[in-house]
Amino acid sequence: MSNGTVIVTGASRGIGEAISRELAAAGFRLALVARSADRLAALAAELGPGGEVQAFPGDISDFEDVQRIVKEVHEKFGDIYGLVNNAGMTRDGLFMRMSPENWQAPIDINLGGTFYFTRAVAPIMMRARIGRIINISSVIGLTGNAGQANYAASKAGIIALTKSVAKELGSRGITANAVAPGFIATDMTADLPEKVQAVMLGQIPLKRFGEGKDVAGVVKFLLSQEASYITGQTLVVDGGMVM
Repeated sequence: MSNGTVIVTGASRGIGEAISRELAAAGFRLALVARSADRLAALAAELGPGGEVQAFPGDISDFEDVQRIVKEVHEKFGDIYGLVNNAGMTRDGLFMRMSPENWQAPIDINLGGTFYFTRAVAPIMMRARIGRIINISSVIGLTGNAGQANYAASKAGIIALTKSVAKELGSRGITANAVAPGFIATDMTADLPEKVQAVMLGQIPLKRFGEGKDVAGVVKFLLSQEASYITGQTLVVDGGMVM
């Protein structure tokens, strides 16, 4: 299915950009989604000068906007084979000092956006009787983390949502799996203090931080025919940090 159409959210930077590059190189038609329209358009032009990679900017926390995006992708490319729900954000702070607004923001983007896109593409995949849904969670969704109660809750919710979707859509030939990255070197993690990064590195048996391509390779595998009997699972990509 390497010529199928795949939607990648949060595609303009970090893990999403790495996934987009990996899938474009594998021959997938890509619909790249993010808020940053200029950055997204530049990446689409670089990866798919022949039109096989297109930018679809929008707000993943807005259900109506997500419906619009999926409709446009369907009209442009036809059936949608894969969905990679990658877009995410953090709003860190101690639980006891966290405002309702800061609690809600990661829930709306991380969990809400995943639900909205999955809900929008499901009818298309069901009619085709094939589909691959891949949700990017986090090891924090498995372990929790001080100062990230909102982020942890959103990522744990993604795992539970993935399992429920796998059970509901499996009879239609659709798989749903989650990928839980550990410490991946991105613009977001680069802002962490060096002392924090040193502590994190000490917890990783492989003694290196992950790269976007480490996650992208797992996503590509889950889109492949070889992964057609894997569903409802969470694949941890963390260098052994969580065992």
